[in-house]
Amino acid sequence: MTKQRRQQERARRARPPLDPALLETAALRYVERFQTTRARLVRHLEAKLRQRGWAGEGAPDLPALADRLATRGYIDEAAFADARTRGMKARGLGARRIRDQLRADGALASGTDTGAAGVDETEAEALARQFARRRRFGPYGPETGDPRTRARQMAAMLRAGHAPQIARRILNCPPEDDDALVDCG
Repeated sequence: MTKQRRQQERARRARPPLDPALLETAALRYVERFQTTRARLVRHLEAKLRQRGWAGEGAPDLPALADRLATRGYIDEAAFADARTRGMKARGLGARRIRDQLRADGALASGTDTGAAGVDETEAEALARQFARRRRFGPYGPETGDPRTRARQMAAMLRAGHAPQIARRILNCPPEDDDALVDCG
């Protein structure tokens, strides 16, 4: 099939621009498939509007549509935050990264410092150890004397949301001390 023929076929199958009914249908299909927040739903619908265009009167009120679906119980931001927090903790990500992600997803108010991502010092240490074990850093990986490798590992731990003092302590531990990481200095 030639390029021109493919373009003609694509144009023939082009989807119509969204109107209020199609927009609500798209929103309902999204919330039935994915656990989401109001902010994520609005971003998804904005992308749909960029793709297909708008055929309705005036600009669509996407936040009002998201609020309507939340009122009906289709959006549960607390459940979303709990599930996202559990998943990120399972990957060994730190409290700062979890808070930033929840804030970006609209599940955590921008002024909130703890919320669903609250992590105490013991859990922060355990999450950092879990991350280091998964990535084979520090005592969980091959011994390396290269300062550039250690700097890359430190940067990865910081990007994962771990506190610098915890990351430094874990990366400084010798391989035989992996059970006594809290005492490494």
